[in-house]
Amino acid sequence: MASNLTIDADRLWSSIMASAEIGKGSRGGLRRLALEDADKEMREVFARWVASSGYTLRVDRMGSMFARREGREPGLAPVLIGSHLDTQAAGGRFDGILGVLAGLEVLRTLDAAGVETRRPIEVVNWTNEEGARFVPPMVASLAFAGKETVEWALARPDKEGTTLGSELARIGFAGPVPVGGREIDAYFELHIEQGPKLDAAGVPVGIVTGGFPTRGMRIEVRGETAHVGPTPMPRRRNALVGAAHVAVAIDEIGWRQAPSEGKSTAARLDLSPNLPGIISERATLYCDMRHPEADVLAAMEAEVDVAVADCARRSRCEIEVAEKWGFGGFAFDPGLIGLIRSASASLGHTTMDLKSEAGHDAYHMVAVCPSAMIFAPCRGGITHNEAEDMSKADMVPSANVLLHAVLARADR
Repeated sequence: MASNLTIDADRLWSSIMASAEIGKGSRGGLRRLALEDADKEMREVFARWVASSGYTLRVDRMGSMFARREGREPGLAPVLIGSHLDTQAAGGRFDGILGVLAGLEVLRTLDAAGVETRRPIEVVNWTNEEGARFVPPMVASLAFAGKETVEWALARPDKEGTTLGSELARIGFAGPVPVGGREIDAYFELHIEQGPKLDAAGVPVGIVTGGFPTRGMRIEVRGETAHVGPTPMPRRRNALVGAAHVAVAIDEIGWRQAPSEGKSTAARLDLSPNLPGIISERATLYCDMRHPEADVLAAMEAEVDVAVADCARRSRCEIEVAEKWGFGGFAFDPGLIGLIRSASASLGHTTMDLKSEAGHDAYHMVAVCPSAMIFAPCRGGITHNEAEDMSKADMVPSANVLLHAVLARADR
């Protein structure tokens, strides 16, 4: 690896700042929910950047965008660099975006240096990584890995019942390319840490060894509508109250496991009819549980089942865990981690080994090919918040490590 090869930091920063103007939030961050108009605009800008740089662009049926730089042997399986361009409802300018645009910068840097790799390199923007609009998160890479069908994924509804597939068609990104089913040599993902450890230690590069085991749940509560005035308390079956009991129980489970880095979240509540003069008959609660140890997470999940029965009794409602999904609980590829270590050492960067506590598309790509992640520090670990921030100096070391690790793999 030629240690003098480096990304153009100004060009990458300029790309990220151009992205930061699309779907701009009221407090300086971003609101770019998957497949809404701001996401459409960002996709179109990314497509123009890809075309102007001379790369081919393919869009699959899930709307994921693959920008390809050919290698000397185009028939070889490509090396992928990926992340996402969608954001949370009140998200930051770097979460996901750094990974996609740093991937594009890797391709541009190789062009500027006249470097031709043996294998093709592709940069992918995965659809709906955040899961802020369509549940579950990382749904496009989930389908790419063959863990769910494309039809199931396209039928995922948002709060209004609009499906992911119909929104892809509306914004013009329902691509013709089959989802997955092809050989991939390796997958790299660069991401902000979304935690405080790198920033607090002043370490520029995080080497991600694996991911926290994670379990998501959709819990349905069925009660009965009634007038909030004359209906006697013993006759009430308030779905909101039932969901509130479950939310508190979920929170308490997380607090019991907090000393061992466990956490649980009651993250979203949908109510019907959700009006001031009437008791709600239906509640949908979305919950998330994480722990570094899979057996402890399983015990936490078992606690939910016990809590649901108790909450149903107390609220006189019917409560069930209607859907579950999970990810994490694996180790990233040792060979790719070795390339990341070697690249960091050759560039003179100190590193820290970390497990990711957030979900990423790389979690599903481990089922497809050797995969690995690199973390960059973000200030104070603040993320999923418009105050999320990093400097150009924070960004450069990890982007250069990505460049050199990908180059080494693509010449294999």
